[in-house]
Amino acid sequence: MMIVMKEGATEDQIAHVVDRVESIGCTAHISKGELLTLIGAIGGRDKEQTVSGLGLEAEPGVDHVVPISKPYKLASREFRKGEDSVLEIGGRKVGGTNFALIAGPCTVENRDQMLASADAVAEAGATMLRGGAYKPRTSPYSFQGLGREGLRLLAESRERTGLPIVTELLDLRDLDDVLEVADVIQVGARNMQNYALLGEIGKSGRPVLLKRGLSATVEELLMASEYVLKEGNENVMLCERGIRTYETAYRFTLDLLAIPALKEMTHLPVIVDPSHAPGRRDWVESMSLAAAAAGADGIIIEVHNEPEKAICDAAQQVPTSEFAGLTAKLEAVAGVVGKTISRV
Repeated sequence: MMIVMKEGATEDQIAHVVDRVESIGCTAHISKGELLTLIGAIGGRDKEQTVSGLGLEAEPGVDHVVPISKPYKLASREFRKGEDSVLEIGGRKVGGTNFALIAGPCTVENRDQMLASADAVAEAGATMLRGGAYKPRTSPYSFQGLGREGLRLLAESRERTGLPIVTELLDLRDLDDVLEVADVIQVGARNMQNYALLGEIGKSGRPVLLKRGLSATVEELLMASEYVLKEGNENVMLCERGIRTYETAYRFTLDLLAIPALKEMTHLPVIVDPSHAPGRRDWVESMSLAAAAAGADGIIIEVHNEPEKAICDAAQQVPTSEFAGLTAKLEAVAGVVGKTISRV
């Protein structure tokens, strides 16, 4: 259930509605826009039906009450009255007419590699810098990341370039260390349904990039985002990175239809990872441009200064020497659909 307050509703009027919602055991989520305040009443189906019987439409400051039919209440487009959420991260905007270009190496390997890659993507006009300090690997014997040393190098890269940092969190025991560095916490596909992890990240308030699981439906992705949103953290980006299908000609199937589907279902920004599904760099550009043309709010792409020497995912990382050219093409395609690459 969503309660829409009138323009100019006072803090006392908002607090009174919140008190009434919470008096029947629901949780009240307040979302303040430039003109209107929305109050989401979240609880079980029985409790939300009880909210409809409170007569809140007659309360001072209330404009109207809207039932939300979707199981993903806070992520649903109904919750924001059809408006897109626009996140601001380190002075850069994501969502709406803003296209986020998140780029950097798959993993932090050493200082020279990280700084060289960071310099290149910053010079080419990237929005944010990605890099893995902790890496989830299929084999327990593969390189697992530099951990805290990787975080230190990411912090140095931000200081050097000014780019906000996107890095993955795998384990709650590393949350405090990651929070010291990350401007955006990435939740990988394997952790999409790690609900304890999602809840703690939600409580941190840090922006989140939530990747779709390998076999997850679009609705399951939205339900996972709800675990972050219900903790009061509205700064969530969804990420399509390819799903597992019967096709064997490429690593995963990049589900570009998820972009318009999600745009219809949710107000949250939709990011696409064009690197993991093809698994080879010569297909990354076409998938990047297709994502922009389909209306994505950005891409997260792997870029390396010497990809042939990369410790992991060498085949799919775009050389820094080619990244500026791809950026120019992305800027042109994004412009066609009314978006511009987000920069300070």
